[in-house]
Amino acid sequence: MSADHSALTFAGHVAVVTGAGSGIGRATAVAFAEAGAQVLGVGRREAPLKETAALHPRIGVLAIDVCGEGAPAEVIRTAVRRWGRIDHLVNNAGATAVMRLADTDEQTVTNLLALNVVAPSLLAHAALPHLRETSGTIINLSSTYGHRPMPGGAHYAATKAAVEQLTRSWALELAEEGVRVNAVAPGPTRTDVMLHAGLTPETADDMYAYERDRIPTHRIASPAEIAHWVLRMADPAGRHATGQVVTVDGGLELI
Repeated sequence: MSADHSALTFAGHVAVVTGAGSGIGRATAVAFAEAGAQVLGVGRREAPLKETAALHPRIGVLAIDVCGEGAPAEVIRTAVRRWGRIDHLVNNAGATAVMRLADTDEQTVTNLLALNVVAPSLLAHAALPHLRETSGTIINLSSTYGHRPMPGGAHYAATKAAVEQLTRSWALELAEEGVRVNAVAPGPTRTDVMLHAGLTPETADDMYAYERDRIPTHRIASPAEIAHWVLRMADPAGRHATGQVVTVDGGLELI
């Protein structure tokens, strides 16, 4: 689970991590806590969040749908009320959808945009006054498919392309204010996102096998490997890096 960022690099810092009930979000919450930060793990489902919180005493949780009315502001208020500051916002919560153009469903497109684009924007807006005070960071989670085609998943890929442009544009807007904005773009990673997209475990395994054969390193990433790069982009020692999209996909984007 650890991202191997063992020194207390983030002692005294506060990190908000969305989608913390499983996968990359859980691994990121644990990695920040192990590196000294107080962490607010956010997600829709209370039971998985409690499992995340049980992994480290510096993790607190908030069960809330970040797409709900007023939810982004409530997330930020909760963190500030509890710890008095925010240093890092990790916009990890997201959804995918396997949907060809011929099968396009309006509600699916709307839901993807709401969770993958609108919610991170409103969370960043709510956190910004606090990030200005701490010279903090925003780390957005994109995907290797944010900058390469994804047949059968065009709308998901489009939302991640939007995330990458938000990252670059916000970085330019906020550079003079000391707030850094970067993104991590994972390739195929072993999480439950495919199951939430409606695939059966067997179909998900087949997709992972297909991707593994295409990836130059012939590996599917673990959530902890992605969390490692999230913390690298948030590290105060990297204060000259902003507007970057770091792709962690075993070389998949190169082919």
